[in-house]
Amino acid sequence: MPKNQADIDHIRHSLSHLLAMAVLKKFPKAKLGIGPTIEHGFYYDFLFQNHESALRQSSGQGIKNQDLKDIEKEMKELIKRNLLFSGKKITAKDAESIFKNQPFKKELAKDFKKEKRTLTAYATCPPNSKFIIHNSTNQQNDCFVDLCKGGHVTNTNEINPDGFTLTKIAGAYWKGDEKKPQLTRIYGVAFASKKELDDYLAMQAEAERHDHKKLGPELDLFTFSELVGPGLPLWTPKGTLLRNILDDFVWELRKKAGYAQVDIPHITKKALYEKSGHWEKFQNELFKIETREGHIFAMKPMNCPHHTQIYARKLWSWRELPQRYASTTKVYRDEQSGELAGLSRVRAITQDDAHVFCRADQAIGEMEKIWDIITEFYKKCGFSDFTIRLSTHDPKHPKNYLGKPNVWKKTEAQLKELIAKKHGKDFVSLPEAAFYGPKIDFMFRDSLGRRWQLATIQLDMNLPERFDLYCIDEAGKKERIVMIHAAIMGSIERFLAILIEHTAGVFPFWLAPTQIQILTVNDKVSAYAESVKKELEARNIRVTLDDRNESIGKKIREAEMQKIPYSFILGEKEKDAGTISVRAHGKKDMGVMTLPAFLKQAEK
Repeated sequence: MPKNQADIDHIRHSLSHLLAMAVLKKFPKAKLGIGPTIEHGFYYDFLFQNHESALRQSSGQGIKNQDLKDIEKEMKELIKRNLLFSGKKITAKDAESIFKNQPFKKELAKDFKKEKRTLTAYATCPPNSKFIIHNSTNQQNDCFVDLCKGGHVTNTNEINPDGFTLTKIAGAYWKGDEKKPQLTRIYGVAFASKKELDDYLAMQAEAERHDHKKLGPELDLFTFSELVGPGLPLWTPKGTLLRNILDDFVWELRKKAGYAQVDIPHITKKALYEKSGHWEKFQNELFKIETREGHIFAMKPMNCPHHTQIYARKLWSWRELPQRYASTTKVYRDEQSGELAGLSRVRAITQDDAHVFCRADQAIGEMEKIWDIITEFYKKCGFSDFTIRLSTHDPKHPKNYLGKPNVWKKTEAQLKELIAKKHGKDFVSLPEAAFYGPKIDFMFRDSLGRRWQLATIQLDMNLPERFDLYCIDEAGKKERIVMIHAAIMGSIERFLAILIEHTAGVFPFWLAPTQIQILTVNDKVSAYAESVKKELEARNIRVTLDDRNESIGKKIREAEMQKIPYSFILGEKEKDAGTISVRAHGKKDMGVMTLPAFLKQAEK
């Protein structure tokens, strides 16, 4: 049984090789891509040729889903054969011989040679066979040979045949480049035991029930249009209301902390991003615009350079700092089509962005205020369990970052001081800083137990240097300031994807786009229903009236499907008594009561 993560990773990597072996048995002329491990499992990419299923290759579906059962069955048979894994270093010439019928493997070998990386191959062989390099296909002496850096079990008897399954087929471009061939990717998941696998599959089934890509359209929150384009969500009235409620709450918290709202354009001259450093590092991810006069502009992928220019508009005294700017606005990034996923990854991203311009000795105090905003916001949204991840720079790759090493050490030390002061717990540290400064990520756990990186605080001493931002100190001299980047939701689209899945679309009363739906039993109570509706609206409650000529049972079912927190059922008895019959979503009737009694209860 696996003892640690390395052991299960070796099992998953070995299974990717067995997957390739099983596919080659069924489709002998298939071309092999790569087969790495991923979280919870593995995958392998294939190009299918000279087979009737190859007609479907252009759609990324080189095989049918029903083929997965046969392939999985063959993998289990291979496990029973007690196959051995062994590896050795090979030369580029060896690779040319071994993989002469595998163009993608030969291309990888050439890449490794150019990069002066060691070439290794691993063979999966029956107990009495040996890995011998000679001129043949990648099937050698009954062995399967793959270009691989290793990390395998020694014998397939270490793999539990009941601990894995193949899950799905998808399309994937070779090397992630849409200009290169599209391959068929087969995914699998693997664990040490059948119970772990069953638990994971049950969790995945629950995740599908929570899937925002399914629930969003069902609840009429957002839609996508082929005419508008992929990765560009369109928000319905209900979805827009939901976004605005969340953004208004963030602004309410920021306003208390002394922020002011600013507004910026959606495009900018190339020169702004050249000065900030974004153009050099991200120009391939930008949407570019050429004017009639031949000038190059870009759709903004971030807001911080614009905000620096608002600060730079005038000379500031130290007494006037901090300056706190907030702006909820869209940014645009040229994501590849294959990377788009519902609201989780889009091309039009709404950021609840804010930047603080302050003196260095004010930074920790300002970041404490942001920390408090984050914790209050997420607690109200139903996320209270969070951990902290500090992303620092990697001193081994200084070219990936702006600024000098001593500046990075200073900013990272301040963030560690903040974490100790506010969190007082252990935290994870990774070399994943933004190119202009270190950051603190808040990692929240959702109702399905998944961890998500949501809010972020970044401390930046480099952009103020590049844009020459300063204040006048007590002695009348220029003093370099620092800049704090703060996103609460970050991407509103991505946050809503997570929130929808966290709540399964059952939003708390304060957040639900429709808080109450009034359902009439018949036309005789229409006037009474209208009066109840007006009274609720006067209290700023979001209410709709369903007075259609439909059965009350159908109206109740539809209100349940829309996950509206409360339904008021009004018949002649309720009208005569001046009461309401209340039903809570997902629960039985709460009974008959007066409207003031309900409101008192709902406010708790």
